[in-house]
Amino acid sequence: MTLRRRSLSRADRPEEIPLHPPGATLTTLDNGLTIILAEDHSAPVVSAQAWCRTGSIHEGRWLGAGLSHVLEHMLFKGTTRRTGAQIDHEVQDAGGYLNAYTSFDRTVYWINVPSTGARVAIDILCDIMQHASLPSEELSKELDVIRREMDMNQDDPGRRSSRRLFETAYTQSPYRYTVIGYPDIFDRLTPDDIRAYYRERYMPNNVFLVVVGDVHPPQVVEQVRQAYAGNRAQPLAPMVLPTEPAQAGPRETIEEAPVELAHTHVSWHIPDLRHPDVPALDVLAVLLGGGRSSRLFQQVREKLGLVHTVEAWTYSPGQPGLVGLSAVLDPQRFRPARDALLAEVEKIRTGLVPAGELRKAVKQFVSGTLSARKTMQGQAQDLGGSWLVAGDLNFSERYLAGVQRVTPAELRRVARHYLTPENRTLNALLPTGTAPKATASVRATADHPIAKHELPGGLRLLLKEDHRLPFVEFRAVFQGGVLVETAEDNGLTQLLSKMLPKGTRRRTAQQIATEIESVGGSLDSYAGNNSLGVNAEVLSTDFSTGLRLLADVLRNPTFPDVEIAREREVQLAGIRSQRDNLLKSAGLAMRRRLFGAQGYGLDVLGSEQSVARLGRSNLGSFHQRLLTPDNCVLAIYGDVKAPTVRTAVAKAFRGWRPRNESPLSKSIRGRRPPVAKDPARVEAQRDKKQAVVVVGFPGATLHSPDRFALELLQEACSDLGSRLFLRVRERLGLAYYVGAQSFLGLAPGYFAFYAGTEPAKAALVEKELLEEARLLAAEGLTGAELQRAKAKLIGQKKIGRQDLGTLASTTALDELYGLGYSNIDTEDAHYEAVSPEEIRTVAGRYLSADAAVVSVVNPTEALPDRP
Repeated sequence: MTLRRRSLSRADRPEEIPLHPPGATLTTLDNGLTIILAEDHSAPVVSAQAWCRTGSIHEGRWLGAGLSHVLEHMLFKGTTRRTGAQIDHEVQDAGGYLNAYTSFDRTVYWINVPSTGARVAIDILCDIMQHASLPSEELSKELDVIRREMDMNQDDPGRRSSRRLFETAYTQSPYRYTVIGYPDIFDRLTPDDIRAYYRERYMPNNVFLVVVGDVHPPQVVEQVRQAYAGNRAQPLAPMVLPTEPAQAGPRETIEEAPVELAHTHVSWHIPDLRHPDVPALDVLAVLLGGGRSSRLFQQVREKLGLVHTVEAWTYSPGQPGLVGLSAVLDPQRFRPARDALLAEVEKIRTGLVPAGELRKAVKQFVSGTLSARKTMQGQAQDLGGSWLVAGDLNFSERYLAGVQRVTPAELRRVARHYLTPENRTLNALLPTGTAPKATASVRATADHPIAKHELPGGLRLLLKEDHRLPFVEFRAVFQGGVLVETAEDNGLTQLLSKMLPKGTRRRTAQQIATEIESVGGSLDSYAGNNSLGVNAEVLSTDFSTGLRLLADVLRNPTFPDVEIAREREVQLAGIRSQRDNLLKSAGLAMRRRLFGAQGYGLDVLGSEQSVARLGRSNLGSFHQRLLTPDNCVLAIYGDVKAPTVRTAVAKAFRGWRPRNESPLSKSIRGRRPPVAKDPARVEAQRDKKQAVVVVGFPGATLHSPDRFALELLQEACSDLGSRLFLRVRERLGLAYYVGAQSFLGLAPGYFAFYAGTEPAKAALVEKELLEEARLLAAEGLTGAELQRAKAKLIGQKKIGRQDLGTLASTTALDELYGLGYSNIDTEDAHYEAVSPEEIRTVAGRYLSADAAVVSVVNPTEALPDRP
């Protein structure tokens, strides 16, 4: 049977395209090896190809080493059955020739022979794909050959500039790494690394064979089956490739080198080959730069004489690819040539292509594709490529049908969508000394200190001018949280915070959302253990809108019943969802046992019973109690003028009445949790697989001088290099995760250790956490541990303060809690001043086993024995 594929008549009837091309068969062996066969007796020739689904993008930790390319050089160098010379002689004796190539996503080995040599060709391919010996002597030689190839690619301006284009256009995708590899990585490869990669990737379930020509399929299948007998499928580690993010702005790299002519490329990101837009993009590339009648050739080369050669192309692999233009030109013509190339692209984007010109481009593409099928090798390549990319042997036929359906309107649509300036990358390699001189400017910025203003009613206003970016950050914070709640109204602060932007006397919730988002801004609210607040951000041109909305939601909420019901349901769902978080559940149980049903013993979200009772009257009275000017700090930082802002704030909040008392009673501020005689225990069960252990101790307040040592203890026990991690997880293998937390509040908080583990190991983990507490109380931290903790903690705070919104929140809360907005100026020095002796003293003061509360959450099957 002869393989015949007729494409031109099916453009309007894609449903008539069969599943497989006529004469093609697909067989998958038990070990996962796929055999693609196509009979074509038009000539006594066979093309046999072995495809491995591995290329440079699959090299894992050796990405950039060129491992796939090394194997391409080596597989014909010998197997356990044949030497390299024998392979060459057998192919030559059969009247054939062999070769191979490597790309980003595949490595392909092929042998073309007269049909009388088909059995030899198939046997050799099956042999090299399973039994390559990778002899050390040959490997050493080939590695040197590849090094010379790297030098050659560097010397060749066309290859060098093309490689640089991909390195610039792609930022995350492994397509940015050259297939052949980079010398610095390549030179670290050992023979064992190369052999391991062969074993990992050349397994039968990652390989398929394509045989096209004058063959009898059942005989070929049986031969391959016997050749692979005993070679079982192997585990193939999943390989998740990074997704290339959308390009947000034009990119340009211009380099100089000792070359004679300029080589330039312009590219745009496009989807992968299976996307329905790609056929139109292929036609667009032919129309722009396919042949001497193309637009680029006629306009930029023939008419303007700006380039020596020019072409347009698409690179459409299994992952998102590129469409681009390439030209070779004299360096002094670089700028006008670039502008002329982009002008032709703009014409495609704005105008409709004449129907006759489109028909010509379509026929050029179809003819070029079909021409490749004239040989058995071309047919095999077509089948293999279709199977690799789409898992569809007739994919190229369906693709050609898509090409023939392209219209002028569709061409303009894809050009407008993909060929945008934001999606464009330009690369140029120019002769030394000819690159256009770049100009750069640096904008000077002045640092404006934070200024505090006391407004009528007790409102504290913090202002900071920062003109680096045209944004304004609003942070309005109030004392509140669980410290002002009871078990009966627990969760009220959270519900109040969520209801503030849900409707006012002037605006509905939708109007608030629409008004802030229409200016590109944001407005949200939060509630915590000690406070609640509203945050907003707008562009500086919309300062008045941001301030107006902020004042409205703070002062005039109406608490519509329908919105209360909706937010209450969300909050109840959040409470229920916490049961699935074992660490959260164990932590809440520890807090409840340590503090009782008050203060920090309450959950910010509340309980299902308390939240279900909350309504408009609760919210109204709570709003009057908490959201008063004398309980508020308002920070406004950004691209503003301080005197103007102060006047605007005074006007926006005129008439806001104070309550003249703190929402937090003095008894709550000073209360310490009760201290147990022996370690108290809380145990719970969940229908889960893991266990969680939390060991908590009474802690300090934000105003305690001990806070700095406790925070450093937390830092020293909470990273991957900490003593807790190295001991409990690495050395003893007892936990999945382990760490510590120092919770500081307006009332005394807690210090806790936590770990996630197997249920059978929960008792041992508990014992080790208590032992670590004992060691810290007795010995403290080493000098090195303390220094690392200081460096990391101070460094993280510095990094956080670079964001203006974070800075506004931090300083506003410091002012609200009585630390002062300038606390950040002295805080680092307090951490630096903590000595090893102070660490030991503070640890001894707080980490007493007698004061501990142990909280364990276990699976429902059984609770572990206590230590």
